[in-house]
Amino acid sequence: MNSPQRAADIPPGKTTVPAGTDQWHDQILCGDAYEQLCQLPDDLVDTIVTSPPYYRQRDYQGSQQIGQEATVQTYVDRLATVFQECRRVLKPSGSLWLVLGDKYLDGCQLGMPWRVALALQEEGWILRSDIIWHKPNAMPSSVKTRPTTDHEYIFFMTCQQKYYYDADAIREPHVTFTSASRMRGGRGHFNQRGGTPEEGKNQGDSNLHDGRWDQAFHPGGRNKRTVWSISLSKFREAHFAVFPESLVETCLRASCPPGGLAMDPFLGSGTVAMVARRLKRHYLGIDCMQDYCEMAQRRLDAVD
Repeated sequence: MNSPQRAADIPPGKTTVPAGTDQWHDQILCGDAYEQLCQLPDDLVDTIVTSPPYYRQRDYQGSQQIGQEATVQTYVDRLATVFQECRRVLKPSGSLWLVLGDKYLDGCQLGMPWRVALALQEEGWILRSDIIWHKPNAMPSSVKTRPTTDHEYIFFMTCQQKYYYDADAIREPHVTFTSASRMRGGRGHFNQRGGTPEEGKNQGDSNLHDGRWDQAFHPGGRNKRTVWSISLSKFREAHFAVFPESLVETCLRASCPPGGLAMDPFLGSGTVAMVARRLKRHYLGIDCMQDYCEMAQRRLDAVD
């Protein structure tokens, strides 16, 4: 396998990596996301974890940037086009984790995350789950006419009905028999014969009604829930909040097998690549801004 091509050595809009299979591992490509994706072979990537530029949120001063379109529909259409190419390069077993925040214009909430998600559904993506990313350290807001926003959406999407997903890799601790339980009676039901909290609940299950609730719960923890409380992260070279590594780690552990290939077509400061390397997965990043490609490469070089 050839050594990875440093992002600093790749002029914007150019791809110097040979079109093969593992030749695309551990690469950062500088250029327009759609154009770079068009050069990739089919069925290449195991999972995509990405957060595209939000609509009218930040001007990156790049001619190829997404997010400064004149209309909402133009923005949605452009993203849908990019993610059609993402769908082509995904393996049939692959998946997409799409993180999007909303936007207010003239006091009106645009509903951008759902506009994009529904557009992708129209293009053939299968929406498996909508996840709320709750941000405990969300920026304060001076708004007085509505609640302060402290969440974003994560959409989990696939190409096919059958796909790779490791639920055991991201299980959460059980709550039912802890002090955090809100179940009537809490831990008092544990190991109590006939101790189910409601009359008739799980009727016919001898384990539960015979005081063996422990046998009804997976030893690795409960299935991952759809509200993730994860604080925003900072990176000293970036003047904006970056992807929390723990958020990316959850996505990769669930949907990218060990040794698999994770892609971020809007790489930014390179968090997805960083986490993929730490988890012994390969990465493939794309960004249209040379400065961000170089920033991501420096972060990767620092941990080599």
